[in-house]
Amino acid sequence: MKTITLHKPLNIDSIYNHLSQNLNPLFNKHKPTIFKFNIDNTGNAIEITQPELYEGVLYHIELDNDKLNITRSEHYVDDVNSLTLESVMNELFDDLSGNRGTDLVQEG
Repeated sequence: MKTITLHKPLNIDSIYNHLSQNLNPLFNKHKPTIFKFNIDNTGNAIEITQPELYEGVLYHIELDNDKLNITRSEHYVDDVNSLTLESVMNELFDDLSGNRGTDLVQEG
C-alpha cells in the first residue's frame, strides 16, 4: 500500500470526478491505446479496473482526511500499463493538491 498526503481537504467525490475526467485522456497521451480504464466510486473508495485485460481491481483508493491510501494489485505491479497508470495518477493527485504538492508518506 502507498499513502500520500494531498495537503488539501478533499472529498471522495471530487477525487473521483477529477480521475473520471482526466485519467483516460492523460493515460492515452502517455501511452496511446484503444482501451479505457473503468473508474468506480464505491461511496468510500475509488476502484480502477480494466476487465478486458486484467482480472480484478488494479487500484483501490481510500481517502483518510488529507491522505490517500492506494492499494494496487500485486499481480500487475511490473506491467507497463500499471506503471504508466500509476504515474498518471500521481500527476493527477498532484493537480488536486494545488501548489502544495503531495508527499509520499509510506510505500510498501
